[in-house]
Amino acid sequence: MATQDGLDWAGESGQVSELRGSLFKYACLGAVSFALLSVLVLLLYVAADALRPFSADPGWHLVYFVTLVLPALGLAGSYVRSEKPAGEVAVATVGIPIVGLLLAAAVAVVLSIGLLSVAELFAMTIATAVAVGVIVVHARNRPRAAFERLVVLVGAPTVALLGLPPLEVVWLINTALAELGTAARIPLRVISLRELVLSAPVLPLGWMMLVGSVTVPVAGALGVVVARRRERARDAVTFVAGAAAFAAVGAFVGPALGVDPTVWILVATFAVAPVAVYVEGVVRREDGVAGLAFPVVLVGGVLAGAVLVEQFGFAPPEPWLDWQFLTSVHSRTPADAGFYPPIVGSVMMMIVVALAAFPVGVGAAIYLEEYAPDGGLAGRFVTLVEINIGNLAGVPSVVYGLLGLALFIRFLDMPSGSVIVGGLAIALLILPIVIISAQEAIRAVPDSHRQASYGMGATRWQTIRQVVLPQAMPGILTGTILAVGRAIGETAPLLMIGAASSVRLAPSGFFDQLPAMPRQIFAWSTNLEPEIRHGVLAAGVVTLLVVLLVMNGTAIIIRNKFQREA
Repeated sequence: MATQDGLDWAGESGQVSELRGSLFKYACLGAVSFALLSVLVLLLYVAADALRPFSADPGWHLVYFVTLVLPALGLAGSYVRSEKPAGEVAVATVGIPIVGLLLAAAVAVVLSIGLLSVAELFAMTIATAVAVGVIVVHARNRPRAAFERLVVLVGAPTVALLGLPPLEVVWLINTALAELGTAARIPLRVISLRELVLSAPVLPLGWMMLVGSVTVPVAGALGVVVARRRERARDAVTFVAGAAAFAAVGAFVGPALGVDPTVWILVATFAVAPVAVYVEGVVRREDGVAGLAFPVVLVGGVLAGAVLVEQFGFAPPEPWLDWQFLTSVHSRTPADAGFYPPIVGSVMMMIVVALAAFPVGVGAAIYLEEYAPDGGLAGRFVTLVEINIGNLAGVPSVVYGLLGLALFIRFLDMPSGSVIVGGLAIALLILPIVIISAQEAIRAVPDSHRQASYGMGATRWQTIRQVVLPQAMPGILTGTILAVGRAIGETAPLLMIGAASSVRLAPSGFFDQLPAMPRQIFAWSTNLEPEIRHGVLAAGVVTLLVVLLVMNGTAIIIRNKFQREA
């Protein structure tokens, strides 16, 4: 028992005083609350500039408060007081359609800017399906032929998608042979299945190809979930057929309702089908069914409010952040300024960042934790590498911009300010963070699990793939989420690699000029027009935050899925 002798934290009765611990606890709580409140006030200030809610008539606010806000708050309060599963179901049934609509919009953007046509997507889908079929058949018929399987794994997708060798490679080789003065040429080339489909004299209608290349694969993945849940394989086939039929209806019903068939198919694929699977699971397990009423209340409140506002003639707000802002290009006139090219450019840049940083970072972490030697000269070299990786994580972002300028533009002669250069420069920036977070996640896997796997006769790679990575994946994805969140808002590297402040056209390829959201926001912040510096700038900031939150939310859902499986 502690006493006061030499211990000022003991009370007169000899009991340990909890005063200091309580003070520290409440000081931490106050600091966190102050930080969150400050951020909330800042976000509300920016959102008020972007949405301009006070430009509407007071009656407009009153109508939606009665029809939407009050019912939603009342229902949410009942979920908090009564049952937790209902609240989770309510959040999920609202969040899944939002994420699905954003995915549908992303695919629509890819198709509209010409980055990938419907025919090319259809051909790639057929080629990929054939390649996967060849791999599966070979694995079933020749399970012990490891070398043959390696050849099939590499050769089947290559022949299906690119051919042997690709046309561009044949042209380069023949050009080089001609410059050398030799008469030898490569006369034969295997045409890829993708090219064979594209060269067919007759292709299905556009909506048919879109259903076959988008709806069927997505519905197939969801159908696997349904089949596992019901333990009947035929239910997956039934779900795929139903989803494809519902999407195909848009080709006939959509024009009559004023809806583009492409929009109908994409919304049915990415929003309606996932919601149907989730709702079916909730109803089947009979847990949190009351939460399904929340999206109904939201939709009903919006529709009722719209009818009443139209009936009474209340003027709605005039926000800077509207559909015109999201679908238009930049203009010197504040009312006509748009954010469409930077949105497309940032999404394409993040694709490059993910493809470049994630595999390299996780692969480096696997080597450093599982394969790198511990002792000797090689072990000291590995230690030096890890120290440098830790130091690189704290290097200012402008330095990585200079590195991207020197490496990709000056040395590799890539186009200045292009999407590929911006993505690679940002990938270098977040690569140390991805490596360190992946190392910590792999290191956290108990060594006893590895030893148990080795004891059952598994090889090192089998242990890593089937034991270590599934358990480490939640931590790896957590670090990647933080890194991507930093990457999408970086401006200094984009300034260094020559990204343009304003681009009139959205990029149609990865070597086109890069319009990025943070770069455009930075340009607006220096504009002398007050409406641009306050209204248009705020709309761009809110858009950037929404994209960031959606990306992080999707990644968190994927991380939680791996965590549950682990």
